[in-house]
Amino acid sequence: MGLFSNMYKPGPGVAPDAPRKRGLSRLFEILGRDFGSFFKAGMLAFLGALPFIVGMVFSLLSHSLLVMMIAGVAGGMIAAPQIVGVADTVLRSLRDEPGFWWHTYRRTWKANARASLLPGAVLGLIFGGEIFMYAHLSDLEAGAALIVILFAGILLAVGISTYIWPQIALLDLPFVTLIKNAMFLFLAYLPASLGAMVIQVVYWGAVVLLFPLSAPVFLFTNFWLPMVPSLLIVYKGLDNSFKIEETLRKRREDADSAGGEA
Repeated sequence: MGLFSNMYKPGPGVAPDAPRKRGLSRLFEILGRDFGSFFKAGMLAFLGALPFIVGMVFSLLSHSLLVMMIAGVAGGMIAAPQIVGVADTVLRSLRDEPGFWWHTYRRTWKANARASLLPGAVLGLIFGGEIFMYAHLSDLEAGAALIVILFAGILLAVGISTYIWPQIALLDLPFVTLIKNAMFLFLAYLPASLGAMVIQVVYWGAVVLLFPLSAPVFLFTNFWLPMVPSLLIVYKGLDNSFKIEETLRKRREDADSAGGEA
């Protein structure tokens, strides 16, 4: 839904014929060029995630399962449109799309806000539940089997969510199709998926395990820092599956033809 909007707006970018770098060189290139856009989108996502964060902290302090469920569902719905905004910002950077960040971000937010609510609620509840259970392992007298299941659930949720947010930014799909696509993409591009998952798990694990010491760092790195390298790793698979850049190229050619005829 947000993929093909505002692609003709002037703004900062790169030379269209410049060959793309790879690996760390590519990561440093897009960070150096678009850090400001990543940071601003990340700060908006952080503000959107505050209800989830505050609700989860209160649920842990009060040991309330009900508060956790409310925080997970409501907080996830509030945070989701801004997380999709981060994903869209990173994807535009990865395809070297010129444009002014705020203009494209605002249009993408309006286009995808409603579609992100249900995924946000479901993922918020899943991640909230995982955090809540982890914090209460001693009360649950958890054995090794439960710990393994809990960790496997975290890995699966992180891996699937890596493909959910980009799909919302790129396409207009029902929720069930989003989940099915995410699972298929995760398996089809398993090495890249695992690499992206490791980055996410290490980052979010450090944030949760070191909280509240991690809070000042999270304030500045929040959602954009793990998402940039993660999407960089899986972008080739997304492009192969959804023909992102091929479709963009055709749209540009059609627009140029229409402009020439006019």
